[in-house]
Amino acid sequence: MLDSKARKLIDPPLNWAGRKLAGLGLTANQVTLLGLALGLIAAVLIALGATTWALLPLVLGRIADGLDGAIARATRKYDFGGYLDITADFLFYGAVPLGFVFADVPTHGAAGAFLLTSFYVNGASFLGYALLADRYGMETTAQGNKSLYYSNGLLEGTETIAFFVVICLFPTVFVPLAWIFGGLCFLTAGLRVWGAKQIFVKERT
Repeated sequence: MLDSKARKLIDPPLNWAGRKLAGLGLTANQVTLLGLALGLIAAVLIALGATTWALLPLVLGRIADGLDGAIARATRKYDFGGYLDITADFLFYGAVPLGFVFADVPTHGAAGAFLLTSFYVNGASFLGYALLADRYGMETTAQGNKSLYYSNGLLEGTETIAFFVVICLFPTVFVPLAWIFGGLCFLTAGLRVWGAKQIFVKERT
């Protein structure tokens, strides 16, 4: 819901930095993998109970996630780069809640499983929508110039990162917030499916 607004603020500095990094010879895929590595380090720190320390690699990893697209725009965009980026994103989004589950399985297990299931369903609705949008020739730049169609929703990347920051700062609220955020993810997926039913009505031949 907030991604389109956030992009207006972060795209100009990211594009500037992307051009500088591209000039140094860094590729978008290298930065994607660096961002993923930082995100996984954050997840490991969370699993070890060092949630405050996890904030640094978590935030740096998300900055890298924005920079890879900026580098691609400054050089050349490849389909594989977009594929690698979304795959890395989904791994990161799953790893952080998993870190909280490993940190305290008896306390966090049920809420963490619910949250991860909601991410799975929401991700499936997102990717399925993108597949059909491509078939229908739909395009959007509301969330920036992406390699696949980004359908909007109640919860998007901006809200998810904010949620991760909050639970890292206040890990004792992980359980109630995981139930709430997971419920909103299910609602987001449901609304996306409902929207797809209104749009994708062409008979398949």
